[in-house]
Amino acid sequence: MEEDKYAKELEVAVRVVHVACALCERVQERLLANDNVLSKDDDSPVTVAGVGVHSNHRVRNIGIVFVSGITPESCFCHCGNVMNDPGWIKSSEIEIFSRSIQFKMSEDFSVQATISWLLSEIFGVQNVSIVAEEDIETISKDESAGLLEAVVNTVNESLALASKYGLQSPETTLGTSEVLEAISRCNSTGGPRGRYWVLDPVDGTLGFVRGDQYAVALALIEDGKVVLGVLGCPNYPVKTEWLNYDYQDHQAAAQSSLVTPDAGGKGCVLYARTGSGEAWLQSLVDGEKMLEWPNRARPIRVSSIDDPALATLCEPVERANSNHSFTAGLAQSVGLRKQPLRVHSMVKYAAIARGDAEIFMKFAKCGYKEKIWDHAAGVVIVEEAGGVVTDAGGRPLDFSKGMYLEGLDRGIIACSGVTLHEKFIGAVYASWDSSNL
Repeated sequence: MEEDKYAKELEVAVRVVHVACALCERVQERLLANDNVLSKDDDSPVTVAGVGVHSNHRVRNIGIVFVSGITPESCFCHCGNVMNDPGWIKSSEIEIFSRSIQFKMSEDFSVQATISWLLSEIFGVQNVSIVAEEDIETISKDESAGLLEAVVNTVNESLALASKYGLQSPETTLGTSEVLEAISRCNSTGGPRGRYWVLDPVDGTLGFVRGDQYAVALALIEDGKVVLGVLGCPNYPVKTEWLNYDYQDHQAAAQSSLVTPDAGGKGCVLYARTGSGEAWLQSLVDGEKMLEWPNRARPIRVSSIDDPALATLCEPVERANSNHSFTAGLAQSVGLRKQPLRVHSMVKYAAIARGDAEIFMKFAKCGYKEKIWDHAAGVVIVEEAGGVVTDAGGRPLDFSKGMYLEGLDRGIIACSGVTLHEKFIGAVYASWDSSNL
């Protein structure tokens, strides 16, 4: 029956994302417990993604730090203009930041290997093809031996708990070669034919290392069309009133026995299947509880607000690959009055789908290419929750061109409804010629 199509794939995808979220939570808790995460300098719900270095002055062009190995010395900086971002890091904090990135790098590969292994066990190795952010070349280098060891340990720790989520754990612990094999299966380049999974193991690097928002994103594409999507958002609370609740504050309050959000409501998983007209939200599994499908899932719908003056704009934190000034100009021309909600990662799509915001716009700077894993899961969830997602020309996003959203017209606009969407599409056409993108 058509209504049962992809039902098994969706259930399995939700379960494996729960496993991945639990993995991420453990890693982030270790970061916070060891003071290996940078504290925020303001009281905003998320921290802007500028990374600078200063002693008595500031440096303009330091961007995200990437790690090629496991030692702080192996870190290097990828330059990007972050001038005017308030998220500067003191020179004394660089070692802390590099350690945080090491945790994040390990987590990326661990999530990728864990999900790859679970999908392959359930559907068969020959039936699983995955497009993913991380490739095996980085972790296979001799200088990455420490990183690989950490990944193997984390993967086995996570798979040992798979039964909690209704999945089969391996009979014996996985060795290095088996973990590398799982990672190597994430080598698909996508395209217009066949079935493949699209995975972003941890979307939102700076959100993760600063204790803020990040997401685990998994989607299934068949013949170039997204057929289902799952977003795991470990720090995005089930209860909207806790939206501005800071994760580090939660940890401190929990230790002092103060009143905090119930642990089961601190994070959530959202999911949807194309054509169903439904999107769902589950709370993450707390403590020793077992995941029982569908785990008290509740339907979610986009906001009914269609007046720009009442609408909330959700936009990327990072300035390196998004033009905030153009977005701000569009918002003003359409009549938006509220301050934008700046959120790391695909949590922006979750905010639209849940009705916590009405608009998400992203206009990349010249030369930046959008990757399919940064959008596939979020797009289908927003659409099935009643929203609209297109490029800036009003065309549906095309996921059939490989690893990138080739042919994207200027940018991406996601809205809670047609009325707002049409206003912003019109504003783009009216102001584009005067922009500097």
